[in-house]
Amino acid sequence: MALYNFKKITVVPSAKDFIDLTLSKTQRKTPTVIHKHYQIHRIRHFYMRKVKYTQQNYHDRLTQILTDFPKLDDIHPFYADLMNVLYDKDHYKLALGQINIAKNLIDNVAKDYVRLMKYGDSLYRCKQLKRAALGRMCTIIKRQKQSLEYLEQVRQHLSRLPTIDPNTRTLLLCGYPNVGKSSFINKVTRADVEVQPYAFTTKSLFVGHMDYKYLRWQVVDTPGILDHPLEDRNTIEMQAITALAHLRAAVLYVMDVSEQCGHSLEEQVELFRNIKPLFANKPLIIVANKCDVKRIAELPEESQKIFETFEAEGFSVIETSTLTEEGVIQVKTEACDRLLAHRVDTKMKGNKVNEVLNRLHLAMPTKRDNKERLPFIPEGAVARKKRMEVDTPKRKLERDLELEMGDDYVLDLQKYWDLMNSSEKYDKIPEIWEGHNILDYIDPDIMKKLEELEKEEELREAAGEYDSEPESEDEEMMEIRQLAQQIREKKKLKILQSKEKDTRGPRMPRTAKKVQRKVLEKEMTDLGLDMTNKDDAHYVRRSRSVTRKRKRDESETPKSVARSRSSSRTPRDVSGLRDEKMVKKVKTMAKKAQKKMNRLGRKGESDRHIFDLKPKHLLAGKRKSGKTQRR
Repeated sequence: MALYNFKKITVVPSAKDFIDLTLSKTQRKTPTVIHKHYQIHRIRHFYMRKVKYTQQNYHDRLTQILTDFPKLDDIHPFYADLMNVLYDKDHYKLALGQINIAKNLIDNVAKDYVRLMKYGDSLYRCKQLKRAALGRMCTIIKRQKQSLEYLEQVRQHLSRLPTIDPNTRTLLLCGYPNVGKSSFINKVTRADVEVQPYAFTTKSLFVGHMDYKYLRWQVVDTPGILDHPLEDRNTIEMQAITALAHLRAAVLYVMDVSEQCGHSLEEQVELFRNIKPLFANKPLIIVANKCDVKRIAELPEESQKIFETFEAEGFSVIETSTLTEEGVIQVKTEACDRLLAHRVDTKMKGNKVNEVLNRLHLAMPTKRDNKERLPFIPEGAVARKKRMEVDTPKRKLERDLELEMGDDYVLDLQKYWDLMNSSEKYDKIPEIWEGHNILDYIDPDIMKKLEELEKEEELREAAGEYDSEPESEDEEMMEIRQLAQQIREKKKLKILQSKEKDTRGPRMPRTAKKVQRKVLEKEMTDLGLDMTNKDDAHYVRRSRSVTRKRKRDESETPKSVARSRSSSRTPRDVSGLRDEKMVKKVKTMAKKAQKKMNRLGRKGESDRHIFDLKPKHLLAGKRKSGKTQRR
């Protein structure tokens, strides 16, 4: 697992975005209105809260930046040197130092202005102090514009760096440009490094991973190195030098025997001599690549002597071809084995090994006599071994039977069932329903019994056993039947009458129906009432024609303006209700029905709401010369 994860560094906003984010958050998260009745101590607290909140916001964001970015003194020397090569150590430290100073300055500004605000004697003075405090904080952040932009560029580049673990098992490829380093890493790992027929295709470090002896290995492809002094090397070459200097790895120095890379063998050997001090205490293998074009044996004697000298110095030389993959696996195997042995030797030379060895004791048993004791092999094992050696015919598998029989083959697994009675293999399996065997409830002679029963019923019907005698019914029963027949007929007539009625017309309450005077008097007379001389009765006055308008009585002059309206029409919320109790009940029911809608209809987090169309901190104050756009 890698030691560092630079991809988790948070984004560094620009100075303008930094200010906008912080001030907008202050505007949103703190109270915005001062009411007239506020006392001075509450007004002071109102503006102190804004200053403190802004300071805390700046402090948290700047602290996050300082914490996320790696400190060059605390990380591995490989990453420290790599960052020095890529980003310039002095510039990097200076930028982080300026951010730290800005954080402290903002803290001091907030502290000073909060102290001044304690003695603010008016709303205006407290407001101006708050405004001055926020303005000074924003000015401090504005001055860090270049540092913030530089750190954002560093963050973006760091997140794109390959994840290299400096302490794990590593193979390191180095050599002149265009000698076949990237092709080698593509062959032995799952990496996909770009390969082109020109120099410096690889401009940065690339990492691939492979497995060997159940261990995970990383292979690092470095950019090409040219043979000139260290001071003259550019950033691309310095990345390779940094990897060679700090990674504990097996070094594969790749040479182009065919000289197609544009550099002679003598130049490649000279580069090897120049960077040889970087190979100290590291396993080294010289890879003679592109043997498919030209082998070492085909070279002139002077060139062959170069490789003989390498072998005499103890360096192994292996011919490879990334095109035909000849020798690639050999290089990989030898490099991994050498590195494993080297790591063990290094650990054995350290002090930690002695602490572990002191705890270990290897017991070696001694012979008690000179009697020879042969190993004991059980008889069953010997017999099994003999049976295995005998050429007995193999049991035919279902696959063999299928091939023999062809289309006639049917898979029969029941023949392999191990039952006490082998004749029961092909018996029908009982069907169980709710714990009962269905076969126990099935009568095989049920159809025969049904036929006999049907014949018996036919004979009984023919004999007239089921015929009823009409004389047996008495007179009372006859009356009941006759009455039931009349009820049925009456019911049918009622149904027909109701169907003939016009039910689609408007339905009015029973009290609103118009009753004719003649009909009413006739019905009352039939009931035994005297209905003569009833011209002044109350029902006669009500039964006047609707078309004739009632003469309106002269109303009394209203005594108040509120009572001047006509009170003839009842209010809608009381219309149709009997008494006060019913009104109260109806209102309670309406309130209950509305409760769910009220609960669902409240304003929530997702409702769009613009807190302040014109943020004061962005638009107030004298406008300076420059663009009119918002910050």
